[in-house]
Amino acid sequence: MKVASIQMVSGISLDVNLSEALRLLRQAASAGAELAVLPEYFCFMGVKDEDKLLLAETPGLGKVQDFLSDAARDLKMWVVGGTLPMATEDPSHAANASLAYNPRGECASRYDKIHLFRFDNGREHYDEATVLRAGETPTVFECRDHSGQDWRIGQTVCYDLRFGELYRMLAADILLVPSAFTHTTGQAHWEVLLRARAIENQAFVIASAQGGVHENGRRTWGHSMVISPWGEVMAMHAEGPGVVLADLDIERLRSVREQLPSLQHRRL
Repeated sequence: MKVASIQMVSGISLDVNLSEALRLLRQAASAGAELAVLPEYFCFMGVKDEDKLLLAETPGLGKVQDFLSDAARDLKMWVVGGTLPMATEDPSHAANASLAYNPRGECASRYDKIHLFRFDNGREHYDEATVLRAGETPTVFECRDHSGQDWRIGQTVCYDLRFGELYRMLAADILLVPSAFTHTTGQAHWEVLLRARAIENQAFVIASAQGGVHENGRRTWGHSMVISPWGEVMAMHAEGPGVVLADLDIERLRSVREQLPSLQHRRL
């Protein structure tokens, strides 16, 4: 199955971000991708944390959800909308949700980010919990490719990457990691953590990232990539908008799991 990891440098205009996302999704579809993953906060990177609350949508109703549904249906591929803010019963907090749409434009899965980012090195300070509510449920969905092969896909987001126990629970063939890693933390830990998650879970990893200097002044690390179950970086895009393409081979997955048997996997 050909997959696409999409990198963006999202700004403060929802319409501009959606237009750029569609351009990149079309590029992925034209290259034959059956599954495309947008980065965390693909639709909006505001000036203040509270800005995202203004865009929070309810399930099945909202401009960003309509966009994802239309794109998946029109391009006839699976589209995972990195993350978008979804309303909760508390108007001061939203869920940071990753939604997967099938080629019919139907929302097939929703994952709310469980681990919320907090970082303070004296120069940079982030605390997502000020406006976001943490999710509670590890989430997987099934995706059938054009050949008829079923793939078990595990959803995670950004800071989840540091918590290996979550990935073990997913027992997935493909792990998704839409992200907006800061330049500081990404430079130090991004690739090594992604490769570790691939190796220890014997799974492909699709990591789509924000990558560049944003309108709000924030700088993100980028380096969107696809990684094999052996821990090899199959393809990567360092900085700026772009599409990372890779072909995932189920036989490669089987081979790794046969060479290094694990109690986690018995389905292939």
